Order: sequence, then C-alpha cells, then structure tokens
Amino acid sequence: MIKNYRIAFNEAFNQEKYQEFLGDIAKDFDYLPTFRIAETPFFISKELKNQLMEATDEVVNFIQNADFKKMTQRAVELNTHVPHEDEHTQFLAVDFGICEEEGKVIPKLIEVQGFPSVFNFQHHLHEKFLEHYPLLKGLTPYFGQLDKEAYLQKLRETILNGYEPSEVVLLEIEPEKQNTKIDFYYCARDLSIPYVCVTDLIKEGKKLFYKDHQGDQIQIKRIYNRVIFDELNTRSDLKLAFDFKEDLEVEWAGHPNWFFRISKYILPMLKGPYFIESTLLSDLESIPVDLENYVLKPLFSFSGSGVIFHVKPSDIEDVVEKDLYILQKKVNYIPILQAPDTKVKAEVRMLLVWPEKDEKPTLMTNLVRLSRGEMIGVKFNKDKDWVGGTIGLFESN
Repeated sequence: MIKNYRIAFNEAFNQEKYQEFLGDIAKDFDYLPTFRIAETPFFISKELKNQLMEATDEVVNFIQNADFKKMTQRAVELNTHVPHEDEHTQFLAVDFGICEEEGKVIPKLIEVQGFPSVFNFQHHLHEKFLEHYPLLKGLTPYFGQLDKEAYLQKLRETILNGYEPSEVVLLEIEPEKQNTKIDFYYCARDLSIPYVCVTDLIKEGKKLFYKDHQGDQIQIKRIYNRVIFDELNTRSDLKLAFDFKEDLEVEWAGHPNWFFRISKYILPMLKGPYFIESTLLSDLESIPVDLENYVLKPLFSFSGSGVIFHVKPSDIEDVVEKDLYILQKKVNYIPILQAPDTKVKAEVRMLLVWPEKDEKPTLMTNLVRLSRGEMIGVKFNKDKDWVGGTIGLFESN
C-alpha cells in the first residue's frame, strides 16, 4: 500500500534474514511462538489508515451509547454473568477485512471484541522488525501521539490501575499451553506482573490469592483477564477454588461480561459503509436463496471456532439456539500485499485500551493477519509463506 516501502522491503528480504528475525524473537525466552509470524509488515497508506480510524470511531461511538448496556443485556444473560461489572470495558479489538467494493479498497468490520489481545507481543514484534530492517524507521504502528514509551505507559495504566504489579495477575487457563503465551512472557517482563493459571488461585472468604516464586501468599487486587469462557466451559477436568459468578473482592482489567456484550452480538446493530449485513438467526425471516454468499457464525466463539463458511440450509435449520448465531454476508477480501510471487489478503485488528478514569478509549496499535487462503486463519494457510500474524506500519505524519 506504500509502494516505495514495499519495493524496498521485498528487495531487502531473503530467507536467511527471515530465519534470523525469528531467531531473535525466540531467544528472548528460548521460545518461538506456535502461531506463524509473517515475513513482512503490512504497509498501510494514509488513505487506508484514515478509513480504519474512521470505522473504529464509529464502533466506539456505538459502544459509548448511553443505552449500550440495555441493548446488550441479553448477551450477558445468555452466558456467564460475573458480578461487579464496571462502567466500560478496558480493552477493544476491532477486526477489519481489507476488501474491495465497487472497485475501491475499503475496510469492512468482521468482528469486535471487548477483550484484550496480544498488546505486549505486538510492541516487541515492531521492535524486532526495526532491528532487522532499518529501512522501516520512518514508519510507526502507533496511533495519535504515542511512541513506544508512551504506549507501554498507557498499557501499564490500563492493566495496573495504580496497584503494585505483585497485586495484579494475568489470569489464564494453563497459560504455558496457550498459543499466545509469548504475549504473557512479554507482559510479565514489561509490567512485572505474574501470569497465573485459574487452578492455582486460592480463595479465603471473598479474597483471592496466589503464591509467588518464593512461596509467599499474595492477595490479588486486580485480574488482567485472559480467560475465554468457551474454553473454560469445556474443561470439566479443571478444579477451581473459586467460581467466576461469586461475589469476590477483586477488580477486573477486562471484566468478563464485556466479552459477551462487545462481540458478534452487536454486528446486526451496526449500519454504515464499513459494516457488513449481519442477521441473528432468531430474526431471520427466510433463508436467503444465495446462501453461498453468506457465512454462519456463533456469537461468542473465539479464534474462528464453529464458523461455517459453506453454509447449507440444513446448517441453519439444525441450529437449536438461534439467538446464539448470526448469518453474515461474505465480503470480497482483496489481495493487496505484494509478496515475491503474488498478492495476499489482509485483516487488520485495531487495538484500543480504556482505563477506568478516561472518558473514551485510546487507539493504540494494530495486529495484522495475512492470508492466501479462502479465509483468514491457520487452517486455510497451512504450508504457505508470507501469511500469518504481523503488524501494520504507516507514516507518522
């Protein structure tokens, strides 16, 4: 999208350099992520950047609606209600497919989540690209007036909320087994907070505790929540000393209820050029005759689980809980990033934080996924190169 940078990067690229780049990531914790890291950043033009920011603003404005909680209460009722919900989410991840419409490039909202993403990893991924490709120093992944120091400070403010790092934990299900554990490692290093498995928490009365490396029991004042209830609900083998539905004396950095409120549940409510026609199955008057142009999605799944891309009428008819699924019009992802052989598709996740004291969210950075397959995702890109996770870079002025 920024032609001179694309040409310069592709000319500078070779496989040896790519392996050195991966090795540099792996050496930080003697661990290379299990997800594929793409060979290249995505160079975002000023025009596309402005479109992405405008589209994100429209999503944020909708979420800031005074009636938003009332409009999304059903989403919480359909799932696990956790007490002490705060006024707003602390995290937003807004996914846009880079599409073509009437011959023009346009971002289209694919998904939105009131849940944290890999904020720390993305920060370090950018630094690794800079180390191996000095030609990128004129570009940035940060929005507004942010630089790397201000970025980490804002992230620290959001996650800690004034507490000592030892009083805050990153909570996950078996964190060492998660694909995103590289982000936990960087988070622990950047913010000095521990990552803890849900099974390791200790409950005394209404208080939660964990044991530090010295074996001392520390009270948890705030939880940086990375637990996905989809996964938790399938893990009957896990023995927890507490229940998320209990009245506990703890704050949440990312209250679990926001995962349900800000989800595919709100997609049918969003109207405008950046939004895709989406319908709750419970509101579907008839099955479209051109069903090949639609995709069927569960409302609260994560990482694409349960999505049916080639929908048949029987798939819709077989859904029992029709208020838990949407039928969404397919969009035309445009091959846009020039790889050495051909062009590949891109999806941009806009990452925002929203500390309790702030009136509105702060747009921080982004995550990009590249694809050669029919859809964005690992199973559509097996054994392919110039695909996977990366970061979008743009000119700062």
